[in-house]
Amino acid sequence: MIGIYFSGTGNSKYAAELFCKELDKESGTYSIENEEAITAIKDADLVVIAYPVQFSTVPKIMRDYVTDHSELWKNKKVFVIATMGLFSGDGAGMLGRLLQSYGAKVIGGLHLKMPDSIADEKALKRPIEKNKELVKQAQQKIKESVKRLKAGDPTQEGIGVLYRMAGFFGQRAYFGHNTRRYSSKLKIDTDKCVGCGSCEKLCPMKNITIKDQKAVSGDRCTMCYRCINKCPKQAITLLGKRVVEQCGIEKYI
Repeated sequence: MIGIYFSGTGNSKYAAELFCKELDKESGTYSIENEEAITAIKDADLVVIAYPVQFSTVPKIMRDYVTDHSELWKNKKVFVIATMGLFSGDGAGMLGRLLQSYGAKVIGGLHLKMPDSIADEKALKRPIEKNKELVKQAQQKIKESVKRLKAGDPTQEGIGVLYRMAGFFGQRAYFGHNTRRYSSKLKIDTDKCVGCGSCEKLCPMKNITIKDQKAVSGDRCTMCYRCINKCPKQAITLLGKRVVEQCGIEKYI
């Protein structure tokens, strides 16, 4: 078995690595940005997939990855992990249904509430001790979920009609359109930007370039919040107007 993930600030990477280590110490985990992931998926009998939920649905980069490699999933057993800051409903089920459409056998799902990565919205921020507690709770949920999977009774969070209704009426009906296309709304304050290039290196979509010693964004942002959380000058925003707190899993473990 292997684990693959897409991760913005490290939550989903951490969850995938811990889950796979608990399940099989010899297993490997790969970012979908790693070209070796495709070969690893082909060779695996079980694939654990982790990703951060956006508006109760799947980030476009992850959705495109699954679709672009649709031939990989036929008859694969898949367990889906969805990480979230607040609420998801059927986060795991959203990706699960897409995988099933390409022939995958989705055996279970797990929802993990984690520190929120949206750095430019004050309403979503929590005290650091609360975020540390969330990570501890996620660790325990992962261990319990692995035990159930080993016992042949995998957790089914996000899977099924009731979860689907909760996800649709809870968020997706109102905000799901935000993830149908890549976003062009990334904002860079050129007065703050010093052209260091960290955002350009971090962007999984190559959506940011440095021109005339300033960062310039395009129209293919997948809303992962890497650049916003790592910009040393807090010069980048997306949903909010200013950076409230820069986040990363390393702060909470």
